[in-house]
This record gives sequence, C-alpha cells and structure tokens, in this order.
Amino acid sequence: MLIEMIPEIGHFALVIALLMALVQAVVPLAGAATRRPLWMAYARPMAAGQCLFLLVAYACLTASYLLDDFSVATVANNSNSMLPWYYKFSAVWGNHEGSVLLWSLILGVWTYAVSHFSRELPRDMLARVLGVMGLISTGFLTFVLVTSNPFARLLPDVPTDGADLNPLLQDVGLIIHPPMLYMGYVGFSVVFSFAIAALLGGRLDAAWTRWARPWTNVAWAFLTVGIALGSWWAYYELGWGGWWFWDPVENASLLPWLAGTALIHSLAVTEKRGAFKSWTVLLAISTFSLSLLGTFLVRSGVLTSVHAFANDPSRGLFILMLLGITVGASLLLFALRAPRVGQRTGFTWLSRDALLLINNILLVVMTVTVLLGTLYPLLLDAFELGKISVGPPYFNALFVPLTVILCVFMGLGPLAQWKRMSGRALWRRTWLAGGLALVIAGAIPLLYDGEWNLRVSLGLAAALWIVLPMLRGLLDRMRRGATKRAALRKLSLAYWGMLLAHLGVAVTIVGVSVVANYSVERNVRMGVGDTVSLAGYTFTLTELGERRGPNFVADTARLEVRHGEDDRHFVMTPEKRLYLATGMPMTDVALRPGPLRDLYVAMGEDLGEGSWALRLQYKPLVRWLWLGALLMAVGGLLAVVDRRYRRAVTARDPERAVPASVREASA
Repeated sequence: MLIEMIPEIGHFALVIALLMALVQAVVPLAGAATRRPLWMAYARPMAAGQCLFLLVAYACLTASYLLDDFSVATVANNSNSMLPWYYKFSAVWGNHEGSVLLWSLILGVWTYAVSHFSRELPRDMLARVLGVMGLISTGFLTFVLVTSNPFARLLPDVPTDGADLNPLLQDVGLIIHPPMLYMGYVGFSVVFSFAIAALLGGRLDAAWTRWARPWTNVAWAFLTVGIALGSWWAYYELGWGGWWFWDPVENASLLPWLAGTALIHSLAVTEKRGAFKSWTVLLAISTFSLSLLGTFLVRSGVLTSVHAFANDPSRGLFILMLLGITVGASLLLFALRAPRVGQRTGFTWLSRDALLLINNILLVVMTVTVLLGTLYPLLLDAFELGKISVGPPYFNALFVPLTVILCVFMGLGPLAQWKRMSGRALWRRTWLAGGLALVIAGAIPLLYDGEWNLRVSLGLAAALWIVLPMLRGLLDRMRRGATKRAALRKLSLAYWGMLLAHLGVAVTIVGVSVVANYSVERNVRMGVGDTVSLAGYTFTLTELGERRGPNFVADTARLEVRHGEDDRHFVMTPEKRLYLATGMPMTDVALRPGPLRDLYVAMGEDLGEGSWALRLQYKPLVRWLWLGALLMAVGGLLAVVDRRYRRAVTARDPERAVPASVREASA
C-alpha cells in the first residue's frame, strides 16, 4: 500500500517545498527591510526544509522509475521494464518534468549550501540573499506544480509497459552531463542573489564580491564540465564524429559560460581594486538571465534539437514570463540603485585593470554574437518574416577572430601591473614570449605536415601567447623570494588556479586548431576480408555478427587495425543497434583513444551482399578539447579553496569584509 502511495507522497512533498520557499522569499526580505531579526531568522530553517522536501520528492520519483510504476505518466512515457536500472535512474531527468524537478532540487541544494556555509555573513545580507533565492524557487516550483507535474497519474488506464527512454539518452555520459550542466546553470543564481541583495541593501561595495566569488567559481566550474561532457557525448554517441555544431541548445549553455567568465574576472577587479562595481552587478544579472534563457530554449519547444525534449508552448510561455519578470525587475532595481554607487578608483589604459576590462568587453561581444545567431532565426519565424538557418559559417567567421583577439589580451594580463604601467616595461616583459610564440607556431605545421597552415599556426600562436607570458610571470615571482621553494610557497591557490584555468584555455585552443584542420575521414564500403588505409593505419574487416543487449539487438563488425609495418594490432568493434521498444536504430561507435589521436569507426547502413557502409576517422589531439575544459574547471575550484575565502567575515566587524587594497584605494 505504501509503495502505491509513493507518487502522492512526492507530490505532497513538492507542495510543502513550495510553501516553504514562499515563506523563505517573503518573511526574511520583509524582516531585512523592517530590521526585524526574528523575521530574518526564518531564512535558514526554511532553506533547509525546502531542500529536505525536494529531496523527498525527487527520491519518490526515482523510486517510481526503479519500481516500474507505469501508472505515473512520466515513467510510462520515458522508461521500460527492460531498461537497465542505471538508465532508469538517469531517465528521471531524461524528460521535461523530471529535468525541471532536478533543476528545482539543485536550486534547493545551492540554497541550503549558502545558508550553511555563509553563517558569518551580516544577518540582513544573508536574509536578502536567501530571500531572493526563495523567490526563484517559488517561481520554479510553481512552474513544476502548475504545468509540469512529474507525479501525474494515468489511472485507470495503466499501460502494461513503458514507451522506453530515448535511445540517444541511454548512455553513461548522459547520466552525468545534465546534473553537471544544471549545477552550473542554477549555481549562477547565487551570485545573482548576492548582487540583488547588495542592491536592495544599498551596500554595493567590494564586500559582496568577496562573499560571491567562491560560489561563482564553483558554478562556472560545474558548467564547464557540463559543456565538456555534452561535447564528449555528441562526439561518440551521434556517430558523425563532431564535437561542436553550434546547435542552438549547445549555444544555450555557452551563453552563460561566456558571461560567467567575464563575471569571474570582473568580480576579481571589484574585490581587489573596488572598480567595475556597476558592471559586475550587471554581469551577475545577465549571467543568470542567460541561464534562464537556456532553460526556456530547451524546455519551451521552440527549438528542434537532439538536446531538447519538450514541445509544449504553454510551458514555454510560463518560463518566458518567469524570465521576463526576473530580468525586468532586476534591471529596474539596478537602474534605481546603481547611479548611487561611487567609484573613486582610477587606472590608465595600460594596466591590468584596463586589460581585464577589454577582455570583459570582448567576452560580452562574443556572448552577443552567439545570442544573435541563436535567437534571430527564431524571432523571424515567430513574426512570420521568413525562415533562415544560421550555422557554423556565421559563428566561425565571428567567434574565431574574437577568440584570437581575446587571447592577445589574456597573454598581456598576467604581466601587467594594477592601476598603471609604462609601455616600455610591458614590452620588456612580453617581447621574448611573443617572438617565441610566432616562431614555434609557424614551424610546427611545417614539421607535422610539411605544409604551412595559417589556421593551425594562428591557433598555436594564440595558445602559446597565453602560456609563455604566464611562465614569465611565474619566473618573475620566483626570483623575488629568498629561495625558489620559499617563493613558491608564497603563491596563493587562487594564483595557481588562474594559471591552470588559462592553461586549460590554451590546451583547448590547440585541440580545436589541430583537430579542425588535420582530421582525416573516409566513408567506405567494406565486406569481410576488405582492407582500407587511413592516416598510416590499415583497417581490415574480419567478421560481421549479431548480439543481443538488455533492450536492443545489434549488428556488429570486427576490425583489426595495424599501424604502418608494425605486426601488432588491436581490434575495434562498432555496432548498429535497434532498440526493441521504440524500433529506433542507433550507432554505437568504436573508439581507440590516445593522448595524440583518436581512431573512430562508425557503422552506417547495410549495403547488402555482406557489405556495410563504414565511416573511418583519424582525429589528432581531439582529447585535448576535454582535457583543457577539465583544467579550466580544476583551476576554478582551486581558487575557491584559497585561504582568503576560508577566513570568517563577521557581522560585528564588517570592515574585515573589505580587502585592504580597496580600503586604501577608497581613502
């Protein structure tokens, strides 16, 4: 009897969570406005309670999937009794209703984390932050209960079995990718809430940036990993060997990442120098707004994509209203409060401040470029002005040159000084790195391919220009200490995190440049005994067969692969699967990964007479794409554990919240 009531328990827990979110939104904000400590004290217990009841609701939905309760509509539409248990677990968020519940749960977890780890914040500031997060939770939980109830029943007509999970989502990468992506999306709600709380409190000083920076870095790191996992999944799951196609839903995740990258750097300047205060707040609002926009694009049905799983205009209208209220109210508050912010810090156009500002502007221009290319076709279609397709040529033509320019200023930044610096001093620090970058980048294509390639050289030069000045800056810091070991010990974790994140950008740029220009691909017809050569490797088809999986049947191919004259060989076994519940065919590619290259084999169509169409690909340095993303994420997390962010910032001594450099600059 209790098992049959699991969906009702989950639904009731969602209602309780909504009520607690509403109390969390209204009472603490009212208490902060009227200076009533008792009302402000409601924030933390309501945050904990909301998180607890959301966990209960999510656990109930998960149990419904694992127990094959096909009386629940989402289970019947997105699961099957033959589905392995781990895919049933991931099927919870492999649909619209479950994914929005996951979004709400992650927001509840972030809210509880802020309430738990920010105990030393001034009471009114914490009340405002949690109150704003409560408002966001109220909006999304209302959306879940009104339009996207994951516990809706199909009584009394309960199907005997489910329709099965989309075969595209039956993959290990999709077990990890959505939660990571949502942790990034939702995590930006924290810095948004800090910014709105600072505006509401009229304290738009550098203190709020110190409190918000660790949360921003963590959210950015999660989003970086989420985007990388999505790229990795597209590479090996879709069968065409691509890792980025400028798909609108891919762009939806890239937009907040670009804005978040600008925000991280702007927060650093505001904390260290007290500059860019209004700009930082605007970036905080924009980054979270773009996260909501991404949610709208994926969940509204306005896009057709392998990544988008909803097709209900009423749901899209609700999210659009939520987005409009959030952006409109935030910008109105910003317009009213921001003009009162005083900014008494100055800098010359040849300083680290100026270089970071230029980088911020470039990142915003890149964001607008992607946003325009993504939304413009949708707007034309919505107003019945025609249909156009904006694809890779547009994005590559604009995004790639902007990235190169961005790299130029990234290389200069670590060697420049705050506030002001002479051009001669900067030239002395950078000329050797610049010369080496150009020489090495020009020579490598000649050594690799015997032919100079402008695009590869440009990418390598940009990557080397990021890395070599960083090495120069590191050597300069080591010379200042009595010993190298003592100098290294003085370097903060935030500094090492910055180096690692910038190194990740360089590694990704190298991977993109090389794989985009030196990949080799052949589409061939092969039967048993046939041999094909590709990039120095020989592929021999030795066997065709069949196998049965838990919920699919598959045609298989066995290929022996040799390199050059080497007698050693390895085996690659691609598959062409047919999923029984849906009748949907899928390609399961065979990969031979390596640090310097991937070999990639995908089965196409059965051509009859014992022959199959096969796609063979040689992908040099493709793994550097995801290695670079991992380095960026680790760099972002490393900065969070810096001892500066572990120091308590007490409410009794608010002056401690402001760094000494800011107090001196404001004096």
